[in-house]
Amino acid sequence: MGYNYLGSSGLKVSNICIGTMTFGEHKEGRPGNLDETAAHAMMDRFAELGGNFLDTADMYQEGESEKIVGTWLQKQDREKFVVATKVFRQMDPSNLNSEGLGRKHIMHGVEQSLKRLQTDYIDLYYTHIWDNATPVEQTLRTLNDLVRAGKVRHIGVSNVTGWQLQKMVEHVKFMGLKSVVCLQQQYNLLTRETEYELLDVCMNEGIRFLPWSPLKGGVLSGKFKRNTPGPGDARASRVGWASEKPEARFTEDQPCWDHFNNDRTWTLLEAMERMGKEQGKTVAQVALCWLYQRPTVSAVIIGATKISQLEDNIGASTGWELSQEQMQELNRLSMPVIPYPYNMIRLLNKTRSDMSI
Repeated sequence: MGYNYLGSSGLKVSNICIGTMTFGEHKEGRPGNLDETAAHAMMDRFAELGGNFLDTADMYQEGESEKIVGTWLQKQDREKFVVATKVFRQMDPSNLNSEGLGRKHIMHGVEQSLKRLQTDYIDLYYTHIWDNATPVEQTLRTLNDLVRAGKVRHIGVSNVTGWQLQKMVEHVKFMGLKSVVCLQQQYNLLTRETEYELLDVCMNEGIRFLPWSPLKGGVLSGKFKRNTPGPGDARASRVGWASEKPEARFTEDQPCWDHFNNDRTWTLLEAMERMGKEQGKTVAQVALCWLYQRPTVSAVIIGATKISQLEDNIGASTGWELSQEQMQELNRLSMPVIPYPYNMIRLLNKTRSDMSI
């Protein structure tokens, strides 16, 4: 297991962060979710292998994920673990103000998360997504108050655009508030749009980056092959589940089979398989190693459903790396269509900066 500093927080975290979105029963039957016993066994093994970084959210299974993490923490030395959770999503459909990033919901949300996690502080508290209805000054001031009160140690941001992240950074500076230490965003070899502005903001502002969905829900795991009939029953895999949900079809954030079953995906996967054989690694480990070698990445958030998957993922975390030639090939094969004005800026700056990023 490797370890990195989490931005300006001073915290050292394992470069594998265990994501807990699969902890607890999913009300829509998403495959791969774990009950409390299986989830505790997963975290036990993670800790045995040196992991110290746990990621959850209030809305995961309507709070059940936080409860499972909380009962596990009761059996551990709390100070050895960095626990992250998030706030935004609606938690009580009967309460109009039980969502968003306004002061009322954040103040109530943090108290409920603390109860479910059975702890008196949260190491890293994220805004789960941008809130169009709340002034960012109010959100940042509220989060700063939580830090001053000792209920939260550090602040993170998730699921934002470049201008939104930069706006938060500038307001923090202007208002003299607690800084944003990290960004959590979907990022993988099939979803690289995060590179437009967000990675630049992170590099320029000293913010560390934590990719979620590093294997694109299993598409980048190596278990699917070119010309296979499909992902099978929706109950068998996350890909199959997403492919049968109308709201998930042909969207970038979900691993929909119809969206990614194309020549670009298969050519990329075949190159990853070849590189894995050259290094004695799996396709999934190649996908994770590519992320470790990208700018500003401190840790990769994984959502293993089996202990064997966890162990395989940790095998990518230290002791080896992809060659410069392999990185360049993966960058080329996975490069999305670059929209204007990014394409023009990139083209006309070829001699002006390092364009390997």
